[in-house]
Amino acid sequence: MDGLPASVDHGILAHRSIAAIATIRETLGCTVHQAADAYAHRYEELRRDRPDDFRPSPD
Repeated sequence: MDGLPASVDHGILAHRSIAAIATIRETLGCTVHQAADAYAHRYEELRRDRPDDFRPSPD
């Protein structure tokens, strides 16, 4: 997804969903629901394009 700062990708890869969604909201000026949709879309892009960057959850 174009226009999002690199910190969104870093948040997704570090399992920091709330921080990533907050950044998306600030960047795009959208609702929480729209930001969550954008997060899910970007997550899927990263899973497809950069699967080796995903690590197991700290849980």
